Amino acid sequence: MVIETPARIEPCFLETIPPEITDLIAAISSAAARLGSRLNPKTSAGLAELVRVMNCYYSNLIEGHNTTPREVEQALEKQPDTSSARRNLLIEARAHISLQRTIDHRYEAGQLEEPAEIAFIQFLHKLFYKDATDSMLQIQGSQKIIHMQPGEFRSSPEHEVAVGRHMPPSYDALPDFMAYFEKRYRFASLGQGSRIIAMAAAHHRFNYIHPFLDGNGRVSRLMSHAMALHAGIGAHGLWSVSRGLARGLTSRLEYKQMMDHADTPRQGDLDGRGNLSLKALTEFISWFLKICLDQIEFMEGLFELGSLTTRIKLYCDQQGFRPEAFSILETALLRGEIPRGDAERISGLKRRTASDLLSTLIHHGILRSETPKGAVFLYFPIASAEILFPKLFPIT
Repeated sequence: MVIETPARIEPCFLETIPPEITDLIAAISSAAARLGSRLNPKTSAGLAELVRVMNCYYSNLIEGHNTTPREVEQALEKQPDTSSARRNLLIEARAHISLQRTIDHRYEAGQLEEPAEIAFIQFLHKLFYKDATDSMLQIQGSQKIIHMQPGEFRSSPEHEVAVGRHMPPSYDALPDFMAYFEKRYRFASLGQGSRIIAMAAAHHRFNYIHPFLDGNGRVSRLMSHAMALHAGIGAHGLWSVSRGLARGLTSRLEYKQMMDHADTPRQGDLDGRGNLSLKALTEFISWFLKICLDQIEFMEGLFELGSLTTRIKLYCDQQGFRPEAFSILETALLRGEIPRGDAERISGLKRRTASDLLSTLIHHGILRSETPKGAVFLYFPIASAEILFPKLFPIT
């Protein structure tokens, strides 16, 4: 018999915090603080855009959608070709990156909502599917094709679903379940450590409820991203939980296995006081936080200033730029941006030659400017990632 009260998702938190999880919280907080302060904010903003592409790539991979990083980058530059068989995948990619950018910008402006709020969760789903084609919204039901309404929870008998062996709450119980979810995982009354734990626990419990016909996995990963920012470990968007979930610690099968494991019912009187297993939730939280720490430390190593400048020098050599290009790029890295007129002094070249070199770097894509005559700053096209950020994702 399936329990149809919101307490079905209990335990939502741990009764006591094991030392291993306490240590993970401390390590994550410390590593995220180092990562977030490692680079100039302007440089970090440019890198965050590359990380969004990475996050999208791995989130797609989790869904079984293999869009290459270069395809994603091209989709950002222009609308996907309507004749392309991969058009829907690229529309999803554009939507994912745009939505994560919105989350990041709202957080930086102090305007990011509570991530567990119903209105915010529905906003994520609605915005993700804003430009969806009709075929993207056609979901195979048990007896017929159902048209999904972006941002709307399952709301009729034909919206009942099964996720493998798991039977999520019925459509008519969803309002109570989601109200309970919002109440249990609101960050307003939680300290940083509890917020980090909530980020992990809520990731599973949201998917357990499975409120939407489709898109729950994507929404949960974007929600986790927003929670990481609110928990103080977002590091200006310079790391991605999706990369860790897709790769696992030792196997790419871990994410599905650990999500299934956290579905385990309570196993006797020593396994907590809720409907689900406290032991399984503890193990899921520990695994999830290890994933987070692994990814933060990985990105911290990539963005270490000394090694990054070395790779920028290698990149300049391999692209056949003038030797003076490195001085311009290194200065942009350290300062965040440089006025165009400073290129002559930084490079030691004559004005016309320095201007030509700057134009070459902008045309190549490694420098960008917000206006035709404005200051230039580092940008990181996918083609540069193989050298500048090895192992970030496959370059295809």
